[in-house]
Amino acid sequence: MTSQPPLAKVEDLPDGPAGPTPAGGQGSDGLQAGLKNRHLSMIAIGGVIGAGLFVGSGAGIAAAGPAILVSYALVGLIVVLVMRMLGEMAAARPSSGSFSAYADMALGRWAGFSIGWLYWFFWVVVLAVEATAGAVILNGWVPAVPQWGWALIVMVVLTGTNLASVGSYGEFEFWFAGIKVVAIAAFVLIGVLAVFGVLPGSDNPGTGFANLTAHGGFLPNGAGSILTGVLMVVFSFMGSEIVTLAAGESADPQRAVRKATNSVIWRIAVFYLGSIFVVVALLPWDSASIVDEGSYVAALNSIGIPHAGQIMNVIVLTAVLSCLNSGLYTASRMAFSLGRRGDAPASFARVSARGVPRAAILGSVVFGFAAVWFNYQWPETVFQFLLNSSGAVALFVWLVICFSQLRLRGVISRETPEQLVVRMWLFPYLTWATVAGIVFVIGYMLLDEAGRTQMALSLLVAVLVVAVSLVRHRGAARG
Repeated sequence: MTSQPPLAKVEDLPDGPAGPTPAGGQGSDGLQAGLKNRHLSMIAIGGVIGAGLFVGSGAGIAAAGPAILVSYALVGLIVVLVMRMLGEMAAARPSSGSFSAYADMALGRWAGFSIGWLYWFFWVVVLAVEATAGAVILNGWVPAVPQWGWALIVMVVLTGTNLASVGSYGEFEFWFAGIKVVAIAAFVLIGVLAVFGVLPGSDNPGTGFANLTAHGGFLPNGAGSILTGVLMVVFSFMGSEIVTLAAGESADPQRAVRKATNSVIWRIAVFYLGSIFVVVALLPWDSASIVDEGSYVAALNSIGIPHAGQIMNVIVLTAVLSCLNSGLYTASRMAFSLGRRGDAPASFARVSARGVPRAAILGSVVFGFAAVWFNYQWPETVFQFLLNSSGAVALFVWLVICFSQLRLRGVISRETPEQLVVRMWLFPYLTWATVAGIVFVIGYMLLDEAGRTQMALSLLVAVLVVAVSLVRHRGAARG
């Protein structure tokens, strides 16, 4: 049996502070502790609400019918368990590298290098996706500016925000996430009233739970459609882990992580399950409007909310800008952490007088700009390859978090048990059950025709990155 790594390895890792840092001060890694508690709270809440929830849920409903609720619940359960594991490690050792740093500690340098760069790759590709999505909406409002012009403007503005200070990022994200949260909360409240026929002036008669079973039953496309739904919704949950990276730049990282971890259950229940329930309860799952108009617009139209399409465009644009803002922040902090550990150019590890890793931000945004250009030049070839080869990174990240927690739990509980302010439930049984669930999803994707290409390309890129890591670190060890 492999022995546990000594705690000294955890403590010696050059990353964020373990205890509270004065607001506005610098942590041991040089990053500014400029995020306030309200910033962290809203980043935690808004992190689970991506643009994919607004835009992509219609396809999932069409594929699985009302059973899409089970798909969201299953993926939500995995995310809750993974976040609990990550929260345990992040509360004990806040780090700008989060799970990449923990993989470094627990599994070896190759693991931290590989998952760190894969995660960075995922977010810089997301930058291109979201910049293009935002440009489409803005071009519809102001067609005089071409789509590429809007994409450029959005990227430049948010790059400037991230370069200014971490407080600027936090303030922008506070308002972006706040709009998303208020919008979803209002949608769920209004929708539930309409579902049960008690919303004044609603055009929808409100049939309670009838639509969940009236059109072919709760499982109209069979039990297998639940798994199809899982594959379609799993990636919309990516972003929950951002708060553990951001915690290292707050005044009290342990408190922020503990609060975010404890609230993840109700956040997923309200924002995902609550809002999807409203859609499938208000409308027949096979209604053409769910796919044609989008699930949320279709639901609002059925109630009789005027200008539902434009209202949702504003909300989707906010979600897109939030995702862009957080994506650039997250990619740059991962690059910074990799630089601190010698796995990225040394310039990435340097910070400005304001405690901002400018080189890491600019390095990330340059690739993001290139990906945007690929999206306009070769959308069906180069950009599609980037998209598919980064698509399954969420599953790889979650798997690495599980294995890291399995190794580090014993070390921390044995040598510094006071750091275990957040504990994984039923350890190690639930951790292993989560591993089994993630591996099952990966295997099912390889067997499923729709998901096979994405998983195969993602695995290919992952293997290449791991190979580079092994060669690099083996060469360094010989030197």
